[in-house]
Amino acid sequence: MPRARTTETADRIRSAALELIASKGVHQVSLREIAERVGVSKPALYYHFASREELVRSLVQPFIDDVEAALAPFGDGADPRELLGAYFDVTYRHREITAMIMREPSILALVDLAAAVGQWRSRMVAILTGSDPSLEATVRAQMAIGGLGDCTVVLPDAPADALRSAVLDAACGLLLRPAT
Repeated sequence: MPRARTTETADRIRSAALELIASKGVHQVSLREIAERVGVSKPALYYHFASREELVRSLVQPFIDDVEAALAPFGDGADPRELLGAYFDVTYRHREITAMIMREPSILALVDLAAAVGQWRSRMVAILTGSDPSLEATVRAQMAIGGLGDCTVVLPDAPADALRSAVLDAACGLLLRPAT
């Protein structure tokens, strides 16, 4: 049987790592366990990923890249539903990563993801609220963004299109709801 290409092996390692980390937690899974799951030696795993942090970063990096690309076209005056829809699409596509982070927030620190998430949220809040927003407007925007991400994880059995519509309706309703 021919040896798998390097990228195929790395993909198999990432897939096994995501599955094991999602079920046990990043600090409860050994690199040896991941290597055994894939059927490679621990040195072979180290050939592809020099450390646990590098492996976890390789799991998270596509999510980071996709969020950056999704938010790039939006600026002041952007349609809130379009902005939140773009963010929903990325978050939904990477919901396994989002779920992993929600279950084990220490991953944010492990791969320096907290800064990126903070920048995304700050940027989206600024777009959604405009300049000099009230505290209430900022809170509503934060809740809309956070709730959107949460729904992609806590409602895994909902049909994607129906969930997207319901989440965007709720998030936009929250943003537009008048103060009481």
